[in-house]
Amino acid sequence: MTTAQLPISRLIQGTVNLSPNAAQAQNLNTELILGSSPVIDVNSRMRIYTGITGVAADFGTTAPEYLAAVDWFGQLPSPANVLIGRWAQTATAAELFGASLSVAQQLISAWTAITAPAFSITINGTPYTISPASFATQTNLNGIAALIQTALAAAVAGSTCVWNSSFAQFQITDGTTGATSTLSFASAPTAFGSVTYSVNPSAAATVTIGGTAVTYVSALTTGNQILLGATLAATLANAVTFLNQSTDTNLSKAVYSVNQAGTALQIVYKTAGTGGNAFTLAGSVGTVSGATLSGGSGMDISSMLGMTAASSGAFVAQGVAAESAVAAATLFDNQFGQQWYGLTVPQAADSDHLALAAFIEATTNKHFYGVTTQEAGVLTTQSTTDIASQLQALGYNKTCTQFSSNSAYAVNSLLGRQLTVDYTGNNTVITLFYKQEPGVQAETLNATQIGALEAKNCNVYVAYNNGTTIIEPAKVASGQFIDTIVGCDAFVIDVQTAVFNLLYTSTTKIPQTDPGMHIIATAIETVCQQYVNNGLLAPGTWNSGGFGTLNQGDFLPKGFYVYQPPVASQSQADRAARKSVPFQIAAKLAGAVHTADFAINVNP
Repeated sequence: MTTAQLPISRLIQGTVNLSPNAAQAQNLNTELILGSSPVIDVNSRMRIYTGITGVAADFGTTAPEYLAAVDWFGQLPSPANVLIGRWAQTATAAELFGASLSVAQQLISAWTAITAPAFSITINGTPYTISPASFATQTNLNGIAALIQTALAAAVAGSTCVWNSSFAQFQITDGTTGATSTLSFASAPTAFGSVTYSVNPSAAATVTIGGTAVTYVSALTTGNQILLGATLAATLANAVTFLNQSTDTNLSKAVYSVNQAGTALQIVYKTAGTGGNAFTLAGSVGTVSGATLSGGSGMDISSMLGMTAASSGAFVAQGVAAESAVAAATLFDNQFGQQWYGLTVPQAADSDHLALAAFIEATTNKHFYGVTTQEAGVLTTQSTTDIASQLQALGYNKTCTQFSSNSAYAVNSLLGRQLTVDYTGNNTVITLFYKQEPGVQAETLNATQIGALEAKNCNVYVAYNNGTTIIEPAKVASGQFIDTIVGCDAFVIDVQTAVFNLLYTSTTKIPQTDPGMHIIATAIETVCQQYVNNGLLAPGTWNSGGFGTLNQGDFLPKGFYVYQPPVASQSQADRAARKSVPFQIAAKLAGAVHTADFAINVNP
């Protein structure tokens, strides 16, 4: 016989409280290349690549996105990854992406057994049953896709179907583009029909569906009636509402809609298969598609294609109208703003560059924009309309330009060097001046040309007569140095993240007291010290106006000073709103040496 023993928790109780994981800071080591090649759909919008091989596999080796990525990855040290996004520079077509098929699902023997394949799909608001030719003689899935494409194009000209072996999926693309380009998921073959009108029906006109007559009327009374509207579109909208809500035995067997043109009442039988082919359709006015619905025949392949609504991983990207470059950048900032810092748009025009530079300057998320120009006008001070001159005149701090006569994507290499800086390391901060651009041919310029570029704060990869090639002057459009702007962005982001995580991970509260404020000040000082360690900040003389105990002309022995005003100085409103005191940080940049002078005195 066993004897029960008392649990120790009867006397000693313990619990474990897990703090939430700290929030990650915005990624400053990644660039977004925003391109318009029709590779990435407008639903997914973005892909991440860890090397140039993956970019080549998706885009080939001639697309602007690939050429920009080559310069990015060609830098040393090599960046860890790049983001490539889709800009709908022109209107896009709707696309249906099937689920990834397993090896077993790809076996051609399963497909060649089907001699009467079919599936239903709605394209641009109109239902179709797609009935490809027999699969019996096909030898691979590319052949299956080709037969489906032939049937699709017969329904809507220009529509395509391809087998994407990289993703092991079928992809259907509409033959039209823009916001009206739409696709549905595929489904089993289902009978459908329509009544098309050239004018608004008159009162007493009828449409008979499945044997039930419905009358168009100018005023509703009782029975199966559709109220006439002021226009045909309004009348058909009333028809769809009435018919979809009807409980009539016959009418309730179908689903009703109006085509995009607003001229046809569309009827789709609710039950897939041949039964719907016997469902009758007639009308006293208008053109009826047939005495019965049709299209409910054939062996269903919608699930085999992985294109049904229930297919795991299948999705639809509807068509969109052409968007401006700045509209695309706005979307990427809203949806993915914390995932990227650098931005280049290889296919942008100068007007796009100006709009993008203005947007990047104003975003809440920190970003930096790079522009490559091949305009010869940047090499002369007489030109004031080139993109470098225009950006310099606007004084932007978050945009840099680079002139390259041989590479339209050279600025990606420049950004690839700057954005590989690890601000968590020791002595890791760089200046771009004197750095190289692997894979980019250096310019051979004279003193007048380099002077013109420097006057416009336009960067260039240039050759010197000692056999070296370097980036200079390493400036943004305003004239500030690139490493200063990017380093300060990193500094601000890290301070923000440190204070946020202090509040977020605290298991109690940070009190609104001087000791509580000191806790926050300590978190800020920790970040400041790291930026001394990485080389952005350094001890030096403070040459600006003072605050707290700091005066102009004081020496900052730590390279920074954090001022925490007393809580008693807060207004009652700020205290009631649970705000901290306003911390002030004095940070002394370490700077960098770009030029040097020396004198040699020789005595015989």
